[in-house]
Amino acid sequence: MRLVIHQDYVRASIWAARYIAERINSYDQNKPFVLGLPTGSSPLGIYREFIKMKKKGTLSFKNVHTFNMDEYIGLPGNHPQSYRFFMTQNLFDHIDIDKKNINIPDGMAKDPKKECILYEEAIEKKGGIELFLGGMGSDGHIAFNEPGSSLASRTRVKTLTEETKIANARFFDGDPKKVPSTAFTVGVGTVMDAREVLIIVSGRSKARALRACVEEGVNHMWTLSCLQMHPKAIIVCDEDATEELKVGTVRYFKDIEKGNINN
Repeated sequence: MRLVIHQDYVRASIWAARYIAERINSYDQNKPFVLGLPTGSSPLGIYREFIKMKKKGTLSFKNVHTFNMDEYIGLPGNHPQSYRFFMTQNLFDHIDIDKKNINIPDGMAKDPKKECILYEEAIEKKGGIELFLGGMGSDGHIAFNEPGSSLASRTRVKTLTEETKIANARFFDGDPKKVPSTAFTVGVGTVMDAREVLIIVSGRSKARALRACVEEGVNHMWTLSCLQMHPKAIIVCDEDATEELKVGTVRYFKDIEKGNINN
């Protein structure tokens, strides 16, 4: 696992965006580049960089197929707090992706269990996810795979904890009761099946979780720690997020990445 440390969130986002853009641009154009995407505040800086690159003509999404990590159950795609709406507003409406290549679980699916099966099948039909971009929760979770989730889990319906509902209440007039109680989420196993995983982490609020996921063992109470077992995983973070890492750990990763940090 690589840990790439930048001075701040902006620099971390730019590096991550450029890394992903290079992967897309260098990929076999006869095959679709399958990209996993998250919502939330963590990837917004990366999405802004994608949009800038598209406008400059240095990045095209015409050959990109996307699969989002999660979606609230009970919210239609045009609801302002649905993750489909979030993606449309913050990325898809501003790039040249073919709308039929966008995949997000249907929050209004009549049969949620079947929707999960179909989602996994859709990923498989595309040949699997080439790169999964993600963020990390303050408790070390990825997507809605909260503490205690199976590290072998697949796309499924997940009941949200009260802590998660409180954290997301800022998008629902500050009222946790308005936050849907369940959501679709890809599983930890789904993420681990991607050929590459890149996670962006920023801020002091994530420092404890980053320490657990980097310095401690693999543990289903910190689901992102699964990346220790992935053959090609990168965590890109800012200085604030490293506050609880050992000095030696920070020095080690900075030393081995010093030739790549500005690339």
